[in-house]
This record gives sequence, structure tokens and C-alpha cells, in this order.
Amino acid sequence: MSANPAARVLVVDDDPTVAEVVARYLERDGHEVECVGDGAEALRRALADPPDLLVLDLMLPKLDGLQVCRKLRERWPVPVIMLTALGEEMDRVVGLETGADDYVTKPFSPRELALRVQSVLRRARGALVPTGTGVLRDCDLVVDVGAHEVRLGGQEITLTAREFDLLVYLLRNPRQAFSRAALLDQVWGWSFGDSSTVTVHVRRLREKIEPDPTDPRRIVTVWGVGYRYEPLS
Repeated sequence: MSANPAARVLVVDDDPTVAEVVARYLERDGHEVECVGDGAEALRRALADPPDLLVLDLMLPKLDGLQVCRKLRERWPVPVIMLTALGEEMDRVVGLETGADDYVTKPFSPRELALRVQSVLRRARGALVPTGTGVLRDCDLVVDVGAHEVRLGGQEITLTAREFDLLVYLLRNPRQAFSRAALLDQVWGWSFGDSSTVTVHVRRLREKIEPDPTDPRRIVTVWGVGYRYEPLS
């Protein structure tokens, strides 16, 4: 049994064998699992009664995983782990840009997927980087850590759990350059992984908090190293 509180997980895969194996491993961790086989039904179920997390295959009948993730992100910030075929790097990047919090390539280890689910749930529940309470400010950017709320110019902006973690970590460590590997370790908790995960999340954050994402002033690129947060205040 997992030490994490039980979660409701919606597994979306048109291969019944894959869905059954994933469900079995997640149920062993104490989660309540529902399986559906097509994108349209997954979207209907998720919007009607949002789960705590989706395990979402990329290739689905009726609506593909990217469409489901995009439409779901318009309504709810539900954490999503995307399942992609081995070697389809562009699909993984597009999935992250669409709003997926993580991805696992097929064929995959069910135990690894179960651990990824635990990791994403911990972040979504605020159990990792954004600990405690308090307010972080940089001019018109205000992050209320305890409320898990971000406002820019007085307007609330919506971030995924991973985007929020990354922003809080950078705000707490201003003017310090981090490599992508360091950010994977400190924010994602991964000792290994695809650095494109960090690249995509930085790009999405810039689109939400920078006046001109093509010429960022807050999250700046440190060539040959990675990224650094430069306060405007």
C-alpha cells in the first residue's frame, strides 16, 4: 500500500490488456481506478466527475490523447500522465506542451508507471517543492504558496502542478543558474530523465508570465548552463 492518500485515477487506453495491467498495479497502491477505451468517453467522464489523475494514451479512437488533454486543460487542471510509443520524441514534446505533467514511453514497466503516478500526485497535492505557506512577489507577479494561487497584474493565471512547482523553486532561488538536470532533480525529483521536460515547462511558464515570451525577462536562458530567474523588482 502506498503511503500517499488513495486517489481516483482514470486510465484511458484502447488496449484492454494494457489498461488491465496498469489498473492492477495502481489498485495495489490503494488507488481507485476506472478504465475507458476511447478519447470521447474519457473526456466525458473526466469533465462530469474530475479524477485526481489521468493516465492517457496518445493514440486513441474518436479523440486522440492530445485532444483530450487540450480540452480538459480548458476546464480543469487535472494531472495527466501521457503514454507514448517508444521513439516518438516529437509526440512527447507536443504532449507536454499541451499540458501533460509527465509521460511514459511504451513498452513500459507498470511499476515505473505506478511510481510516476505517486510522484505526480505528490506534486499535485503540494507535497514537494512548494512546502509551507507564504507569498512570493516579483512586481506584478504574486504567488501564494499556501493557496496554490498565482496572479499576474491582479489577474489569476492557471498553472499545472509542475509549472507551479518550477515557478516557486525559481522564485525562491533568484539569480541562480540551474542546469536542466539540476531542475529535474530538484523540482521533478528525478535523478535521470529527458531534459526536454524542463525545456517545455519553461516555455509554457514564459507564455504565461512574460510580457514577451520570445524575449523573456524573468526566466532567462543561461547559454551552456540552463536557466536563471531574474526578478524585475
